[in-house]
Amino acid sequence: MIKIRVPATSANLGPGFDCLGLALNIWNEVSFESAEKLSYLVSGEGAEKLNKGTRNLLTKAYTLLHETCGQKMSGVQICAHNEILMSSGLGSSAAAIVAGLFGANEMLGKPLSKNHLLKLATEIEGHPDNVAPALLGGLVVSVMAREEIITRRYEVPEMTVVIVKPIVDWLTRTARAVLPKSISRADAVYNIGRAALVVDALRNGDLELLQKIMDDRIHQPYRLKHISGGIAAYKTAKQFGAAALSGAGPSIIVFVDPRNAERAKTEIQTVFAERGIESRGIITKPSSAGCIAID
Repeated sequence: MIKIRVPATSANLGPGFDCLGLALNIWNEVSFESAEKLSYLVSGEGAEKLNKGTRNLLTKAYTLLHETCGQKMSGVQICAHNEILMSSGLGSSAAAIVAGLFGANEMLGKPLSKNHLLKLATEIEGHPDNVAPALLGGLVVSVMAREEIITRRYEVPEMTVVIVKPIVDWLTRTARAVLPKSISRADAVYNIGRAALVVDALRNGDLELLQKIMDDRIHQPYRLKHISGGIAAYKTAKQFGAAALSGAGPSIIVFVDPRNAERAKTEIQTVFAERGIESRGIITKPSSAGCIAID
């Protein structure tokens, strides 16, 4: 039997659209054990949806790795306990993809390197901003250059992160559809400088700097106005620290002084509650570890 853990991730981080991703201390645990046939069982987040069959992103990734290695896939019993909220902007799909690839690689005796696993994960996901930190941990800057994925990984010191997810319908295709087809040069320049400073602020744990420059003109203004209560919740989050949409949303992520974490979570949730919207709140930290095998 092989057991692994894979972290949640938050991508974009304000101005780092489709380039920045951070691993978080929220985990899915998955076990893989040889069996007569393929079976899949989930507990925790998403269990009701995921237990309806055996075809999903995790099993698709598990199968793909065997095909890539030219290995016939034997039966396997896959059991997962999920803590990553689904459809939240916390990389649940990236976690499933990375878990499937990593688990299969472990079961086959590690024939592929992490760089190869990252390439396969990106082929499935379409972009590396979530799969890279899910695999590597820490803060990862990723760009695609022809057939190569160029990454740089950075350690992030202990910081306190508040995440609030409103319980609303928010599909990935909707989040993409509301984006403009082009942006102005001024907006591009606005984001480029801030993205560089976000990396610097996170690497140094500089909350004061992060709060000044974690703004965006490429995706957040367009997405927030389509998320019920999103603009008000975002403005409230900014009162406590460095706030952004987590990934494509609908979750709000905010880096805060740990003394203000509970209050920030409560007040952001109150914004949604006043509009009749339920929400989930989490207080966590960045993770230096990515997907790992455990005893």
